[in-house]
Amino acid sequence: MRKSILLSVLLFIFHFAGNSQTQGVAYTAVGKGVATTFVTDYHSLGINSSALGWGTGFEGKNWTMGMSEFNLGIYSDSLNSEKLASLYKTIRKEAFGTSGPADSWQQQAQNAGDYLRSGISIDASYNWFGVSYQNEKIGGIAFNIQENYSWYSKLSADAAGITFQGKLADYFDQLTVVFGTDTTVIPNSGNISDDTLAAVVSGRLAVPFSLSDVTNGTDIKFSWNRYYNLGYGRKLFGDSTFALYGGIAGRYIQSTAMFNFVSDDNGLSMYSSLSPNMDINYGSIANTNASTYVDKGKTIPTAIGNGYGVDLSVSAILFKRIKLALAVNNIGSITYKRNVYSVRDTIIGEISVDGLDNANITNTVKALMQDGGILNLVGEEKVTIANNANIRFGGSIDFGKKLSVGIDFVAPFNRDNPGGIQNAVYSIGGDFRPLKWLQLSAGYFGGGIYQHNIPLGINFILKGGTYEFGISSRDALAFFTKGSNSVSTAFGVMRVRF
Repeated sequence: MRKSILLSVLLFIFHFAGNSQTQGVAYTAVGKGVATTFVTDYHSLGINSSALGWGTGFEGKNWTMGMSEFNLGIYSDSLNSEKLASLYKTIRKEAFGTSGPADSWQQQAQNAGDYLRSGISIDASYNWFGVSYQNEKIGGIAFNIQENYSWYSKLSADAAGITFQGKLADYFDQLTVVFGTDTTVIPNSGNISDDTLAAVVSGRLAVPFSLSDVTNGTDIKFSWNRYYNLGYGRKLFGDSTFALYGGIAGRYIQSTAMFNFVSDDNGLSMYSSLSPNMDINYGSIANTNASTYVDKGKTIPTAIGNGYGVDLSVSAILFKRIKLALAVNNIGSITYKRNVYSVRDTIIGEISVDGLDNANITNTVKALMQDGGILNLVGEEKVTIANNANIRFGGSIDFGKKLSVGIDFVAPFNRDNPGGIQNAVYSIGGDFRPLKWLQLSAGYFGGGIYQHNIPLGINFILKGGTYEFGISSRDALAFFTKGSNSVSTAFGVMRVRF
């Protein structure tokens, strides 16, 4: 999994990183928490494609191009920003071998139980390339290539213990120890020497429980997708008093990873499809699984699923000041035909695997799936998973050229899909331009998995919009208080118009 983090579009390069599922890759929108009626050009793909018909907003400039736009965040309503930042820095140091201060794994181990048992979300987007052309007569057309990495996990106490400690977990009351040719079963007490622990080959429970009982309360959703987006939007009819716009967009989806594990009072279910680059040893089950695939990608991980998504949107502009928009995004599905597995509910009486060798929670999937772990896998030929589609409504009003304020409401069609928002998210925010070249953003949002977040951003617009760059955060409170529930950043450094 270390390689997956390294290749995951530079997920952990910068010091802080917020969940960006409702603002896409538009770093300017992250800073105010609202996007539906604020994004234009290729930023509108996946959000509100009808905005392509509005124009760029900069006189004499029809083309917009951008690269190296990125946002990333870690969020948990059960952890404070100090712990989240500690986790972030440690993952970054492991993934990249970066220098500089980072908490030791020993310190991280003390917090590992909190990380695994707390509901925690990691989400990142990266724009490889985006371009759009907007003209009043023909409307606007846009294309971009976007990477998205989404993780959500919350583990039961026993599942967390087994995941982190493996065969040494407190769940087991006996340990099988091998010294040379001698095999001994000893009680799993709290007073065992390091030499003895090193000789443990498995953990055992005399009266074992079922997997569904052990994992009850566990929810893990992981997706890593690449989107090739193409959209078109234009004015349908109207004048300066009222104008109606429509938009349509579609995408081809390549998926690198999908893991969806849910265990609750209704039972246990899991579907998984992971790239061979993630180096998971499935054991003998792989020999009989029709979907087994082992060829690794040399530069980027091998895709294991393909699919499509469709967006439909409509918007209106009243008196050239008020904007309203409604959009339905990402209707479609992905079909996985490589390394596809489901799970069988069995008794967990003994396991022989080690736990996580660090507190990087994104290694949880590997710890669960590998041969000798707690999951009894069943090979599958293929599985089709619906996209994390959403519906969104937004509105905004321009108070002259210096101030714009708006609202957003985004709700999922199915919150159980990997990569989808958990519940409806609502937000209010806006832009203030004290100078022609300076745009300040701020807002508020809640709902979903969030408590109370205060986004903040700054954007520099030079030479009448020719060059643009900036940075923003989903939750500025993280910089001022340890009680915040997220660490986040978003940035763009290569946006041009001509």
